Amino acid sequence: MSWWWKRSIDAGKNSGKKLEVNENEAIVEDYKSVALVVGVTGIVGSSLAQVLALPGTPGGPWKVYGVARRSRPVWFSKNHLEYIQCDVSNTQETISKLSPLTDITHIFYVSWIGSEDCDINATMFKNILNTVIPNAPKLQHICLQTGIKHYFGIFEEGSKVEPHDSPFTEDLPRLDVPNFYHDLEDILYEETSKNNLTWSVHRPALVFGFSPCSLMNIASTLCVYATICKYENKPLVYTGSKASWNCYSDAVDADLIAEHQIWAAVDPKAKNQVLNCNNGDVFKWKHVWKTLAEQFGLEMVGYIEGKQQVSLAELMKDKDLVWDEIVKKHNLAPTKLKDIAAFWFADIAFCSENFLSSMNKNKELGFLGFRDSIKSFNSCIDKMRAYRFIP
Repeated sequence: MSWWWKRSIDAGKNSGKKLEVNENEAIVEDYKSVALVVGVTGIVGSSLAQVLALPGTPGGPWKVYGVARRSRPVWFSKNHLEYIQCDVSNTQETISKLSPLTDITHIFYVSWIGSEDCDINATMFKNILNTVIPNAPKLQHICLQTGIKHYFGIFEEGSKVEPHDSPFTEDLPRLDVPNFYHDLEDILYEETSKNNLTWSVHRPALVFGFSPCSLMNIASTLCVYATICKYENKPLVYTGSKASWNCYSDAVDADLIAEHQIWAAVDPKAKNQVLNCNNGDVFKWKHVWKTLAEQFGLEMVGYIEGKQQVSLAELMKDKDLVWDEIVKKHNLAPTKLKDIAAFWFADIAFCSENFLSSMNKNKELGFLGFRDSIKSFNSCIDKMRAYRFIP
């Protein structure tokens, strides 16, 4: 039984619980593979750091270098990881800090500048590859994470493009709109071809995971919204559209993405492939809303017939001081509202419809991992509480 098959079955049996690394275990010195995770404090990067450190992870034992712009957060796992603070948009800083890492065998690029700017995002990726490739003679594979914006365009206001029909398959062509995903893919194809390396491109659905450092963490955002509703003694009101309330959506657990990328990095059948990634099921926001209300002990107000979508970002724009009061009252980990919640992203999720991705190609190639999306969402809430980010 393959590792990704067994882990997916175990995940189903254990109600979506996350596997944890025992920080007291002896560090393995005899590493078989060495990973560079770029964007390690993000929603997927933090999961990669944990999954790579697990005993029995394919390709391992793994040594892990983690790169992020910020200093190492207090909450960040203290597993077997060499943390490197580096602004990879700065060419000289990237060269200075990463060129000494001569033992890297695999790059996992899961970073995003927080902007759709093609030039900045391309510069970041080029800086990584231009620094690592000449200095790491054992480098074998590069995983690049993009996303399903490949199928419907970018988030920039005023961007108008007809999206592809769902369900999305990996062979759908690029849309005729500027998208930094295209730039990153072109860089990847050129550099891997020139240097005889293998590659994989990963297009995850909406991600359910834990990281207060993520710019697009829907679970964290909704937890914060529910916490504010609870504090102000208000019901949990769904602010999205009728279509999004009733339509089927898909998501992907951050740990499943990590497993997916590791599989692609070590399994010959997955090399040089573009791959979608989701949990393998579907959900409706009405289902998430019900479990969110139950978790926080709130009255649930779903979509009200005839009501237009309301901007959650607009509703929450003056709640900074309220959040400060909540943090102080409940002795939570110190955070600012703008850092822990991306209400603008919830507005996008709550107006979307019929954005489903096919996993058939993955199944044909041998990846059978799955998660229960509602259980995955609940596990995010559990982690938010365990790390004292919400009461």
